[in-house]
Amino acid sequence: MNYWLFKSEPDEFSIDDLQACDEQGECWEGIRNYQARNFLRDQVAVGDRVFIYHSSCKHVGIAGIGKIVQAAFPDPFQFDPDSKYFDGKATPETPRWFAVQVAFERKLPQLLSLKQLKENPALSELALLKKGNRLSIMPVSETHWQAIQRMI
Repeated sequence: MNYWLFKSEPDEFSIDDLQACDEQGECWEGIRNYQARNFLRDQVAVGDRVFIYHSSCKHVGIAGIGKIVQAAFPDPFQFDPDSKYFDGKATPETPRWFAVQVAFERKLPQLLSLKQLKENPALSELALLKKGNRLSIMPVSETHWQAIQRMI
């Protein structure tokens, strides 16, 4: 099993939105960065656990935990001309972008803020805290996963 951090803007899709889904979860679509796409396509697997991180909002931080219930499949929005995620170069035969299905596992009692994460010396090497790392999908080591679990 691998561990991940998935960023989401809560006004677009929040931990509460994920919680409202059934056990089949929700399509985690719209990833348009090649490195993040490669993580989704090549490494994210069924059973992996995910920190859901609220970003680009007033209160940023880890809001909850999800679980991967379906591994990579072509992001359907790349084929929809009415979608903001449409990609005219993508075809069903040669998709450029991928998505996964994420199910709700739990909401944290309170947001674990970016400030709190930065204050924990055990997380000094966490990719999220590295300068210039703006990926929306990033791996989390088991050591970092456990350190964050202890903070929760």
